Amino acid sequence: MKVILLENLKRIGSIGEVIDVKRGFARNFLIANKKALNASKENIKKVEKIKSTLSKKDDEKKQIAKKIFEKVSKKEYTVNKLSTENKELYGSVKPTEISKIIYEKSKTEIKPSMIQPVKEIKSIGKFKVKISLHSEVEAEITIVVNSAESTQ
Repeated sequence: MKVILLENLKRIGSIGEVIDVKRGFARNFLIANKKALNASKENIKKVEKIKSTLSKKDDEKKQIAKKIFEKVSKKEYTVNKLSTENKELYGSVKPTEISKIIYEKSKTEIKPSMIQPVKEIKSIGKFKVKISLHSEVEAEITIVVNSAESTQ
């Protein structure tokens, strides 16, 4: 299915670009989240007219992302979780939990969907986590997992 992108998307394309994607991805994600339009002749003309406006909006989003980047990048956040004597956690540290911790410490709201742990956090230690703030801005933070209370 051919669609026209309304914003820059990492690994997909840039504003105004006509791309061919799978029908489900187009309908359920791109069009549903207003990131793309069907590639009809009318829509292509419409996007050409508003391309500069879309670029300005994208630049604004990029500036906001840079401000968030300055607040959270290279920072360390601590999590206390219940663990076994083998230093393994009961469960894992999820992006939603990381998002809440960042909000509590930095008063910066980051959506869990932006958070990408390099590897799954299932034990005690230090872990690198990437945060995709914009298609061109990516921050990296460290999550330190401590044992809240060891159980036997």
